[in-house]
Amino acid sequence: MSEHFGTLSDGTEVHRWTLERAGVRVRVLSYGGIVQSLEAPDREGHRADVVLGFAGLDDYLTHPGPYLGALIGRYANRIAGGRFPLDGLTYALEPNTPPNSLHGGARGFDKRVWDVTPVEHGLRLDRVSPHGEEGFPGRLEVSVTYTLDAGGALRITYEAVTDAPTVVNLTNHSYFNLAGAGSGGAGGHELRLAASRFTPVDADLIPTGALDEVEGTRFDFRQARKVGSGYDHNFVLDKGVTASAQEVAELYDPSSGRALTVATTEPGLQLYTADHLPEPFAPGDGIALETQHFPDSPNRPDFPGTVLRPGEVFRSETVYGFSAR
Repeated sequence: MSEHFGTLSDGTEVHRWTLERAGVRVRVLSYGGIVQSLEAPDREGHRADVVLGFAGLDDYLTHPGPYLGALIGRYANRIAGGRFPLDGLTYALEPNTPPNSLHGGARGFDKRVWDVTPVEHGLRLDRVSPHGEEGFPGRLEVSVTYTLDAGGALRITYEAVTDAPTVVNLTNHSYFNLAGAGSGGAGGHELRLAASRFTPVDADLIPTGALDEVEGTRFDFRQARKVGSGYDHNFVLDKGVTASAQEVAELYDPSSGRALTVATTEPGLQLYTADHLPEPFAPGDGIALETQHFPDSPNRPDFPGTVLRPGEVFRSETVYGFSAR
């Protein structure tokens, strides 16, 4: 089911689509592929919206910085200096967080209107990113599918092909508050994360290139504990890159009993505790768990590769499961 959600300044209409299955209701926008809301039941069976979102299109246009619920590309996270080498050439990107590039540049996938097609229990979002968009090489055809599984899990499948060598790193930027959006800070949520290492960063949040052990540090979430604040870091998932999505994390809210599990094919997960959310939100109101390849991988040959070549198919999948106890 879809409905009109607003109109952009160039006259392009934006629609909102609603998916519902097994007690979970998700609303997705054609603008940015944004997950605007996601309602899930608590231990008493009462539903609440567990992601941060705005009520109207104008709010998303006025406050793009948090990337609330959006599809991120062509390259999720940061690329140092807004430049990367590929096959002997150096490509200059849009340095939207000078001097670095973040989340695909000033007009990444989060600020584009996608073509939306209903599929069984879900939606398929498509767009073509032309050669040179935000400085990235190659014409990239992208397809992202949102589906609700029989148990109410939100499955996000990403696919892409290119006509020239390029780099690709896609994710979703939802902020979760399992007590319900608007209920206050999410720092009291408990997180378990199957990652024995993380990528330390410099003052600009660019990885140093090291893979540090979490043991004995505040980055150790191998046993569930309260999240707290002060995180905007990529964790090196113990499983690495996998052909099918494997569970890597659980977020739990003791007050409501809601639990969120994260399964993915990706080798990394960015934990962001939203310490810089603008009004009408407050810092720490949500927690982002962004499945991804590592930040700045195009400049780090030791990191898992993000190069996509003609004839290859990029494929990634992440599943957000919901339960209560």
